[in-house]
Amino acid sequence: MELGLQTIHPETADFIRRGYPLSCFEEAVRQLKAAGLTVIVHLILGLPGESQAHMLESVKYAAHFSPAIDGIKLQLLHILKETDLAAHFASTPFPLFSMDAYVDFVITCLEYLPPSMVIHRLTGDGPKKLLIAPRWSADKKRVLNAFTRRFRERNTWQGKYFEP
Repeated sequence: MELGLQTIHPETADFIRRGYPLSCFEEAVRQLKAAGLTVIVHLILGLPGESQAHMLESVKYAAHFSPAIDGIKLQLLHILKETDLAAHFASTPFPLFSMDAYVDFVITCLEYLPPSMVIHRLTGDGPKKLLIAPRWSADKKRVLNAFTRRFRERNTWQGKYFEP
């Protein structure tokens, strides 16, 4: 079962109109796990108003949630034409990840996730004809190659800093 947590921060959850409090997510995970189901959680990285410290708090929350979350999808925030987010971005621009900064940050996130947690997604993009930003996300091969290269350069791995 996949659940869209997106962030643990209430202000951001309100901004994106998540529609439920963190306690509702927590109860859903507990019930799903009690029923023996696999739980995969979605987080969006780059939401307006969130620093990297905020985003890493959401990642660490997922890493240490009990009962254990089975998998995670890390989604790059992307802005699509004709959406409320596009209108907000046009009137109140906010910083977006560069490809290099995103790759480095996601690798940092992975270092704090347990080795047993399945990583289902490292990034994402929107349809090219609707994508406003970040445009670099549309080049999947380049992005995935950057992950491979940076893992080697940093000599790191998933779970490097995870403490149960």
